[in-house]
Amino acid sequence: MSLWQTVSSSRRVRSTHSDLARPIPGGAPQVDHSVTFLASATITGFVLATILLLVDQWQRLERCSFRLPGLLIAVAGLIGQGALLYQLGVRTSPPALNLTVLNALATVFWLASAITVVSAFRERLEGIAVVLLPITALTVFLTVFVPESNVPIRTGQLALDAHILISLSAYALLTLAALQGTMLLIQHQALHGHSPAGWIRRLPPMESVEQLMFRFIVIGFLLLTLALVSGFLFLENIFAQHLVHKTVLSVIAWLVFAVLLVGRHVAGWRGRTAVQWTLAGFVIMGLAYFGTKIVLEWILDLG
Repeated sequence: MSLWQTVSSSRRVRSTHSDLARPIPGGAPQVDHSVTFLASATITGFVLATILLLVDQWQRLERCSFRLPGLLIAVAGLIGQGALLYQLGVRTSPPALNLTVLNALATVFWLASAITVVSAFRERLEGIAVVLLPITALTVFLTVFVPESNVPIRTGQLALDAHILISLSAYALLTLAALQGTMLLIQHQALHGHSPAGWIRRLPPMESVEQLMFRFIVIGFLLLTLALVSGFLFLENIFAQHLVHKTVLSVIAWLVFAVLLVGRHVAGWRGRTAVQWTLAGFVIMGLAYFGTKIVLEWILDLG
């Protein structure tokens, strides 16, 4: 029912090497030079954007703000990564998506970074951006320079394409919620310490961080619900032996976030309790989305 049920239950088109990677005798696949250049430029952009945002966070100079240049460079990096993901992950004849572990991971962090950077033009999200952008840069490097066997999934069906996009978007939003929750925990611990570090004092107020965390949770939960429903409606054999654990983990994650939202509404859950439930749901979703995928593709080689 998760994205990986789509991967396993859809009709597959297996191939050994992509159009952009050619085998070298005794070595790893050779990546196309244009892809290498675009990846290097994208990674450089993310690193530079991170540095500018960090300097802006530390300096807070009224006449010399690095925030806007940092965000604009991050946008350029996201455009570059989007082009990379299209080249590495999309096939047009026949229509197919090459959703390997690393391609999917890069797509999730690309979506999460895009949401963060666009939102940062209006809200104080630089603290999340300086964490996300380096991770996103790392996923770009891994996607381009770490060889993987291709796992093309035939697409072209609107319901299937929508299910994949909704699943990835749900995990991206809940990743942002987990990062907000981690920030909230750090602030909570610093508040009860002797003196919080300077960078912690530059973070948004805890109430704002918590409100944004729940905003991400609500939207991510709705998308996760749509992903589960579409999985039940449009995917076949979702309870097959190699899919049942993914189905169960996805449903458990949904239940965790459902309990959290009910607890928030009925009992006013907040602070450490809310963060613990958020991180628990995020970990379970990670196992459903990526843990079982890694076992099937990398360890058991079942795709």
